[in-house]
Amino acid sequence: MKFVDLLLFVSFFIHLSAFAQKPSNLSDEEYQALFETSSSNTKTPVNPIPVNPITLNQGNGNVANNRNFIDTSLILDVAGAYFDHDQNTHLGAHDPGNSGFNLQQLEMHMKSNVDPYFSMQANLVFSQFGVEIEEAYANTTSLPYGLKIKGGQFLTAFGRLNPTHPHQWSFVDQPWVNGLFFGGEGSRGLGSELSILMPLPWYVEIVSSLSEAKNACCARSFLGSNNLPVRNAGDLLSTSAIKQFFDLHSDLGLSLGLSYQVGPNATGQYNKSEIFGGDLYLRYRPVQSVERRSLSLQAEWMVRRQQRPNVVIEDFGGYIALIAQVFLRWESAFRYEKIGGKADVLLDPSWGRPEQRFSFQITFYPTHFSRLRLQLQRMETSQMEQGYGVMLNLETMIGSHGAHQY
Repeated sequence: MKFVDLLLFVSFFIHLSAFAQKPSNLSDEEYQALFETSSSNTKTPVNPIPVNPITLNQGNGNVANNRNFIDTSLILDVAGAYFDHDQNTHLGAHDPGNSGFNLQQLEMHMKSNVDPYFSMQANLVFSQFGVEIEEAYANTTSLPYGLKIKGGQFLTAFGRLNPTHPHQWSFVDQPWVNGLFFGGEGSRGLGSELSILMPLPWYVEIVSSLSEAKNACCARSFLGSNNLPVRNAGDLLSTSAIKQFFDLHSDLGLSLGLSYQVGPNATGQYNKSEIFGGDLYLRYRPVQSVERRSLSLQAEWMVRRQQRPNVVIEDFGGYIALIAQVFLRWESAFRYEKIGGKADVLLDPSWGRPEQRFSFQITFYPTHFSRLRLQLQRMETSQMEQGYGVMLNLETMIGSHGAHQY
């Protein structure tokens, strides 16, 4: 056999072998039909294709087809801002904290199935000064009885706003109470979470997690920047939450939640901090509206108790927001915030005790993948001093990004 003929034979054999392999983007039924069609001219009997049980659909899509596809997106948030007051009142790590131009974040989101039993998600945040792992965790997908386990680094399930990312917020900055009680990055840490969907006529999910109680960015009411060792489960941060949803009407839904956190603080041995929270989200959205109009009411209220030597200090905070989708591309919202109590004096002596803040925003969505948001603010202190601010945010997104939770 000549060398050229040998090459042709090898090439033909490789192509024939590749054709014999099941394409990864075809289901078993599609491949069977394709094989039968290709074999019809030869009249060769077609044997059933053995099905590997690991490729079956097990509650999270066809894993064999989806496990190699990673939902990946990049989300950019930048803002120009001007403030005539102390800019330390912006405690969120993604807030436009300075007059001038601000890179709020460049977030890389990745999510995919691992196998029939786990999915994985990661959120990496790029700033002018480096990269941080905001979230990186695995979720179970096949546990019975509505159970799910999460492991890795994640935002805790406390309240409504904390488990979300800035591109899901209705305002450019996060509320005061989240920055004061949790930290600039929200309540977050390495740990494990167990959740269960209760078999009830309405949606009820119970969530419980254990995570690290340290880092000023993410647990400032607890150990904060004090890097103390973990000796037992009492040295970890425990978060519990009950989340409910009521379908009041085809156009109206109500979400209610209760949350609780307890963990050690660094003021003395066995001293604890506690945060109690309640949240509400009421949304009216006519399903027949071509303009996708909607009106939403969102509110959270938190109370914090800290054990300190010979005293227990208590403070509180919260916000209420009204969000209106007036037209297909236009949204406006108003938010009122309140902070009070005594703990802010000891935890934040430079805070200056501002008591309330008013925010108004108007947003234009050119498409689903971009937005322009103008936000105005007024802050008032206990001495009736006032401060003003204006922020213009641009957000753009590229890549594939899945739908958010309700």
